[in-house]
Amino acid sequence: MCGVFHVDDSTLRDMENIVQSIDNSIRSMRLRRDIHPTDMAPVIYRENRKLKLSCQSWGCPKILDGGVIFNARTESVREKKLFSAGIQYHRAVIPAAHFYEWNASREKNTFRRQDGRTMFLAGFYDIIGNKEHFVILTTQANDSMRSVHDRMPLVLEERRPEDWICDDRCTNRLLEQVPVLMNRQSEYEQMSLF
Repeated sequence: MCGVFHVDDSTLRDMENIVQSIDNSIRSMRLRRDIHPTDMAPVIYRENRKLKLSCQSWGCPKILDGGVIFNARTESVREKKLFSAGIQYHRAVIPAAHFYEWNASREKNTFRRQDGRTMFLAGFYDIIGNKEHFVILTTQANDSMRSVHDRMPLVLEERRPEDWICDDRCTNRLLEQVPVLMNRQSEYEQMSLF
């Protein structure tokens, strides 16, 4: 699962090397902060055959209870009617410096790429009420995450964001990939006496 991630100034600098267009709203946004569901966040997507970076709202509004859906499972995303247009036509990449996950004891863990570079979280967006809303895809946890949670964001390799966004033939293969191993840092970790 992914419920909070972090962006910073280096995230934007890394994105400037990938995209051809940056929305002016990004430059005025305070980027050194944690992003929670319903917050605006930088998202890379394709517009007019170019990769663009702009702000979108995290989470699709639920019609019945007023909440938001901010994650979708890679295993079932293609079968869900709510997500079918987004995953087929509006794939996106959400840049992040790191993300957080809490274990069963509610202890906060921070996950970063082992090389310290920006992460590219696979997702998609849809337009609801003239506003773009994105969702982050989650997959089964890999070895670096499994002790904390059974789900994690689908983290793409550095060379894959454009493939994910633009190449329909890569979609199924990338949905099934195992994310790279992460470094984990815990604010508090119980030590065993034995």
